[in-house]
Amino acid sequence: MLKVWKNLDTRPTPQSQDYGHGAVFMYLGEALRLEFASAPHVSIHLHEGLLMLVAPELPSEETVRRTIDAWYRKQAQHIVSIRSTECHRMMKEENIPLPPITIRPMKTRWGSYSYRTKRIAINLNLIKMPLACLDYVIIHELCHIKVRHHGANFWHLVGKYVPDYLTLRRLLNNYNDQTS
Repeated sequence: MLKVWKNLDTRPTPQSQDYGHGAVFMYLGEALRLEFASAPHVSIHLHEGLLMLVAPELPSEETVRRTIDAWYRKQAQHIVSIRSTECHRMMKEENIPLPPITIRPMKTRWGSYSYRTKRIAINLNLIKMPLACLDYVIIHELCHIKVRHHGANFWHLVGKYVPDYLTLRRLLNNYNDQTS
């Protein structure tokens, strides 16, 4: 137990997200710089590597945070819907049903499948990662419908659809290490 605490003590403390002009936000593996512009209604647009937040006046940090959080959620719902349908289509020979998928913040997992509710949960933060990571997590959870545990059969099935899953797992684990 002492070894675990020592490891936790050596981890860098997470930096809180800045919400001011020039702050960086990740989206689908790309770093976007936050810029503000004036317009009658609050909205967010992507433009040439910028995350443009338009508002009638310079918004408070809380307004910026809420607006960006809502934008991330909306983007995640749209993209996860598209990617889960595509991943399911790729795996059609497995005869696995496409269960309902929920998107929510998760502290310790990128995704999960519940045998009780027959639902997949996807971590909201996956919207910040490259699409290949999202596809990997969706396929990983779809494979759990067929193979319950992380044994050799499970990883063989995952590898059939995501040959570079080890690289993607490392990328996701490194993200967790930097943010926890």
